[in-house]
Amino acid sequence: MHSASRLKPEPTTGVASLAPYQQGKLAIAGVANPLKLSSNESMAGPSPKALAAYRAMADQLALYPDGSQRALREALAQVHSLDADHIVCGNGSEELIQLVIRAFVEAGDEVVLSQYSFAMAFIHATAQGARLVVADEPDLRPDVDKMLAAVTPRTKMVIVASPNNPVGQYLPAAELARLVDGLPPHIILLLDGAYADYVDAPDFDAGERYVEARDNVVMTRTFSKLYGLAGLRIGWMYAPPGIIDAVQRIRTPFNANAAALAAAEAAARDTDYADAIRRENNIELARIAAAFAGSGIEFVPSAANFYLLRFMAAGRDPAGAAAHLEADGIIPRPVNAGGPAGCLRITVGRPHQNDRVIASLLAYMQG
Repeated sequence: MHSASRLKPEPTTGVASLAPYQQGKLAIAGVANPLKLSSNESMAGPSPKALAAYRAMADQLALYPDGSQRALREALAQVHSLDADHIVCGNGSEELIQLVIRAFVEAGDEVVLSQYSFAMAFIHATAQGARLVVADEPDLRPDVDKMLAAVTPRTKMVIVASPNNPVGQYLPAAELARLVDGLPPHIILLLDGAYADYVDAPDFDAGERYVEARDNVVMTRTFSKLYGLAGLRIGWMYAPPGIIDAVQRIRTPFNANAAALAAAEAAARDTDYADAIRRENNIELARIAAAFAGSGIEFVPSAANFYLLRFMAAGRDPAGAAAHLEADGIIPRPVNAGGPAGCLRITVGRPHQNDRVIASLLAYMQG
């Protein structure tokens, strides 16, 4: 017989230190169909061609997907002028970030994260036993000087989201070049480009050519945002051969399901639809910013499919604004720990949805 005080399994120190990830609010009590603008999902939904490809997989669900992911890798290579052999797809870009961390980071290594990086990057690095070093973003965008200053002999990886979240600011091309040149060749630079598909600024560089020219630069992308396939969990990574080889050693053979692969291939090839979504998103960002001018709401410039609002007028704050929006059937995302204080983050919707947000918040500001 074992004693009542018998030992029990314990998680690793890194895992035990973590709190579970909290997703955006999904519902409002008493509201049947709230407008959910808390998770940066595409309000336009996926391409009709992606939907058709998804439905066409219904009679093939008994079969394993193509573990080589050939069709999607070739589509991405053609659309983005990349080398298909340097592409790996996964269960969202989040899984690929995890795989790179697992493959290269050991307990005790340091991982430098730009302040407003993806929350799961912090979680995966912590679970791996790494020591996290956060590089501040004093101007609400990735700061190269801060990241380089954080590097020590123990640094194994630097992770930066561009555009970042919850702000939506990107690292300009000249600054990215400075970061790449400033890092020692044994330190991996992981560029999280979850929102890169929205950016059409001339000084933006997602990093593809650095992947091809260096051995230590990785770029991750997702189909969850611009392409509207969040429910299928599909993303991709572009990386040099040594990093591809390491990730392939631990990637599960069928980590991307067949329906997701098919829908993503069709979505990637439907460039007209993607271009239309990008144009509408950027037009709406400008329109929303103009609508709040002079209202006491500061619109923080964004290049992504969301925007950050600060409430500058006396007696007006994010909690009151969130409550007012929810009373109007709209779910925003209050920014808590890990983001700029005193802000709301709101997903860019379709024009009529954005009209609802603008009207609600202007009414709140007017009392």
